[in-house]
Amino acid sequence: MKLRIGLPKGSLQEATFSLFERAGFLFKSSSRSYEPVVNDPELEPILLRPQEIPQYVEDGVIDCGLTGHDWVVDCGVDVHEVCELRYSKLTTNPIRVVLAVHQDSPIQTVQDLQGKRIATEYVRLTERYLGERGVKAHVEFSWGACEVKVPLLVDAIVVNTETGSSLRAHNLRIVETLLTSTTRLVANRDAWRDEWKRGKIESLEILLTGAMNAAKLVGLKMNLPVARKDEILSLLPALRNPTLSPLADPEWVAAEVILDQTQVRDLIPALKRAGATGLVEYPLNKVIY
Repeated sequence: MKLRIGLPKGSLQEATFSLFERAGFLFKSSSRSYEPVVNDPELEPILLRPQEIPQYVEDGVIDCGLTGHDWVVDCGVDVHEVCELRYSKLTTNPIRVVLAVHQDSPIQTVQDLQGKRIATEYVRLTERYLGERGVKAHVEFSWGACEVKVPLLVDAIVVNTETGSSLRAHNLRIVETLLTSTTRLVANRDAWRDEWKRGKIESLEILLTGAMNAAKLVGLKMNLPVARKDEILSLLPALRNPTLSPLADPEWVAAEVILDQTQVRDLIPALKRAGATGLVEYPLNKVIY
């Protein structure tokens, strides 16, 4: 039996493959291939535009897939959300789906869009958002590159942004945020009810979440003089209490701890000054809570 899984093709593909590799799944794909090879005979991966994945999951064409919460909402599909996977092509920050206009536009709120023209890939999401606020505007589908259409072709755009750099480069400003989105693992409801498929999907959830957790953590080993153990350990903002092990010399003890990687730069010098020796920092592949 195989689990058919949809993976996002395009800007998120490299980050997705990297996450799966840390989870133990190695994908190989040529630039024109939509069916990558993976080192797990129980997986049947297919590369799809993330916009399409929610609908294919709901229809049962694929059993599960990774896509943005924004596309799940835009499609309005009925799928089972397995977990959130907080990663993206540039940062670990969520993306925002925003309404933007030219810097010099008189439009200040969504109500100012009455009778205006809006370009977006998120047609259904935008129409629902406007309808809930009693605003009637013309919403047209755009094949991307919406930024260049303002203000000559349309009055406003609805796009996703991670850093806002593209909007600033085109002299655009954000009027409102419609939605905040991260990547989600979603499953077809019939597949979720299937015992084997659900078990496989749950295994993916554990491994992918573990890889996500590990991405921002490191392990740190060190030797501590027993006489200064409490003083040195008080410097550690540990994920849990440090693991302590006796050494051959009874006056020394070994300590091991998991830390946020951003803390280690300042901690290692402080630990060394406090009397710790043999400090070893090492990367982590998976951290399962």
